[in-house]
Amino acid sequence: MTDPASDKTTHFGYQTVAEAEKAGRVAEVFHSVAERYDVMNDLMSMGLHRVWKHFLAGQAALRPGMRCLDIAGGTGDIARLLADGVGPTGEVWLTDINGSMLAVGRDRMLDEGRLLPCAQCDAEHIPFPADYFDRVTVAFGLRNMTHKDAALAEMHRVLRPGGKLLVLEFSKVARPLAPLYDAYSFRILPRLGQLVAKDAESYRYLAESIRMHPDQETLKGMLEQAGFSKVDYFNLTLGVVALHTGYKL
Repeated sequence: MTDPASDKTTHFGYQTVAEAEKAGRVAEVFHSVAERYDVMNDLMSMGLHRVWKHFLAGQAALRPGMRCLDIAGGTGDIARLLADGVGPTGEVWLTDINGSMLAVGRDRMLDEGRLLPCAQCDAEHIPFPADYFDRVTVAFGLRNMTHKDAALAEMHRVLRPGGKLLVLEFSKVARPLAPLYDAYSFRILPRLGQLVAKDAESYRYLAESIRMHPDQETLKGMLEQAGFSKVDYFNLTLGVVALHTGYKL
């Protein structure tokens, strides 16, 4: 008898794939680029990703002693900013579904003398109790998740009442910028990926995944559907990136 779930499909960039395949395909992308991920981030954003991440940290309004969960935290940029904000009495977990990315983040923090806990886990099945964290963050990871609604529901579950979710993600750019942004994304970015990371296809997927991700208003509605209140978003760099925020009441 055929399992109905096996017939379900989703997008992997512009391709249509079986839902069961997507996590593995995304894993291949990030296994491939993990070692050069930070260098490529600096090159392809001209350093702006650091400004965007600091903006997220500012909007998190961190206080000493807070508990924070960084989902799809990769090489640890956000986790380090959170740790600076909550201080030695706080708790910051760096998590990622991809072991290669998580290993890079863990090793970088150890090299800096930071002993933050790390866990390899799926955002759709977060292994923490309900009402535990004061802040949950996810930066440039939501678009790669197969069931975004399930992941957002899990983020809501693990936040304590009054806790805040912050989602930093590529979004829909302002219309006048779109032709230039498309040319950069589909012509220059894959070539840059080939030169620096020896992998053009992964960065072609990156450009396609951005186009398939919900726009600002759609994602706002998804956060509200997941139970978040006071949902808002900030367009950064003419909408190249948007920071969405919401509270668990």
